[in-house]
Amino acid sequence: EIKEHQLTVQVAPDDCTGCGVCVDVCPATSKEVAKHKSINMAEKLDHLEAERKNYSFFLEIPEIDRTSIKLSTVKGTQLLKPLFEYSGACSGCGETPYVKLVSQLFGDRILMANTTPYTVTDDGRGPAWANSLFEDNAEFGLGMRMGIDHASGMARALLADLAPTIGDLATVILEADQSDEAGIAAQRERVKALDEALEGMDSSAAKLLKPITHYLCETSVWIMGGDGWAYDIGFGGLDHVLASGRNVNILVLDTEVYSNTGGQASKATPRAAVAKFAAGGKATGKKDLGQIAMSYGNVYVAQVAMGANPTQTVRAFEEAEAHQGVSLILAYSPCIAHGIEMRTQMSHQKEATESGYWPLFRYDPHLEEEGKPGLRLDSRAPTISFKEFASKENRFAMLQRVNPEHASALLEAAQHDIDNRWQLYEQMVEIHRTAVYEEVTE
Repeated sequence: EIKEHQLTVQVAPDDCTGCGVCVDVCPATSKEVAKHKSINMAEKLDHLEAERKNYSFFLEIPEIDRTSIKLSTVKGTQLLKPLFEYSGACSGCGETPYVKLVSQLFGDRILMANTTPYTVTDDGRGPAWANSLFEDNAEFGLGMRMGIDHASGMARALLADLAPTIGDLATVILEADQSDEAGIAAQRERVKALDEALEGMDSSAAKLLKPITHYLCETSVWIMGGDGWAYDIGFGGLDHVLASGRNVNILVLDTEVYSNTGGQASKATPRAAVAKFAAGGKATGKKDLGQIAMSYGNVYVAQVAMGANPTQTVRAFEEAEAHQGVSLILAYSPCIAHGIEMRTQMSHQKEATESGYWPLFRYDPHLEEEGKPGLRLDSRAPTISFKEFASKENRFAMLQRVNPEHASALLEAAQHDIDNRWQLYEQMVEIHRTAVYEEVTE
């Protein structure tokens, strides 16, 4: 805890889209004025010049040392500079907060397949990214990981050959623990010292090592994309990556529709929802990508909704990055195509979880290796009906207006999907617990 600091939330006045999400989720209210919060909407022109000055001052405030912050907490993560800067998405987009969080937690060491725009830290580090065709995103990111692993292996082999000349520094670098921010920062300083030591060396090994020393530091590979890619057009490639065992992190920003290409139905679109190519309401249920990934047994899988449980979201991202293998995070991302008031998209995520439509869970294979249940349900049993949740989204409500009888039948089937899935996940959790208990008692 850094007691000598104070936390300030400063709006970028020329870049704020006015979505109102921050006001909706702000937990701090005034005791004197009803509905007045610590952050409120106001006329832009009345405050523009003053806030421009405030923002300029805000940008001059030094960033806090990452190694002094507890990153496993929501408050801790929000003390870090977001390296995903000024998103070009729709106002109130449900995808942006997840990408922002990834950039805060791991942004200074990320190599990323897909998405923009990014900035850098004060010392010039930031996410390195490249785009491919969106349907090739998984294979593209896997190629990045394989390239990094090859370069890292080569750098380590060369350093091992030079160890008799370099001395203890080589051994410390090769054996360094880079599992946390302090370890990564310390390794970067060691690599700086190594670069200096190599300057005076003329051997062929030294010449080969000089341009690739940065591969001795931890690099985090993230493959990001939407549900149209992950569940649908790019699923074959995604499944190949899931089966690869490579150390890559996959973030699926699930808007449940092809958001960027006009709102077509995908295999992530839920039953009863209206979308392009599903004008009469989608007749089939949503694909369970999480369960498919869990079936491999060595893939970390989490389903998160930031508006429902931000702490669980942060933990999932940290556990995914720490997992030395494939990790998959399914992030519920409300979209303007859902036909909701985007200002309330965070609180709407909570209702999605309360209805059981979007259960929160984490599956960590490492826990099973430690004799603990691998699967954990992080949300409670449904407390509201799917119909109550769906009534607030135009993608469901429009069908009720046009064809109420058909809509009711689809909503009933959708509720059946939810009930069955919840029971299945409860049974899966119990199986994991029973397996651990039997192993301990044997």
